[in-house]
Amino acid sequence: MEDLRDDRDSWSTANCSVARAMDIVGSRSTVLIMREALLGTRRFDDFVRRVGVGEPAMAARLKEMVAAKLLERIPYREPGQRTRHEYQLTRKGRELLPVITALRNWGDTWAADEAGPSVTSTHRNCGEPVRAVLRCAAGHDVESGDIDINAGPGAIRRA
Repeated sequence: MEDLRDDRDSWSTANCSVARAMDIVGSRSTVLIMREALLGTRRFDDFVRRVGVGEPAMAARLKEMVAAKLLERIPYREPGQRTRHEYQLTRKGRELLPVITALRNWGDTWAADEAGPSVTSTHRNCGEPVRAVLRCAAGHDVESGDIDINAGPGAIRRA
């Protein structure tokens, strides 16, 4: 296989999965909403309070995230109240857990203040810290220098 790093300028980035993912989750508020959803937040007012954005901005962002199928709106009704909606993660949204975990791990190392990170995550079964790692399909841990970047089925060669 041809390693794309050898001839990067001959390949188009028009079909780049990283760019397309950033189109979906690339805003600060989207990432923070995903953080909250992954921590169990479901209700609009709780998202507003915990993410720290205004109601109009939150409503717009949640609408975008539902359209992107990261979240789904589920109706609920408390006794004596009107029907409202809560937001539940879809499979697509839940699969962002390793991404958010990796971002938090990086932030804990490189962006936390001197007091340290505001939260930690541990494996419920053994109590050890949770970290995002790169691992190949055969189960080997992978470092950045151990990765070959190959043309995939959607690669577009420039003319």
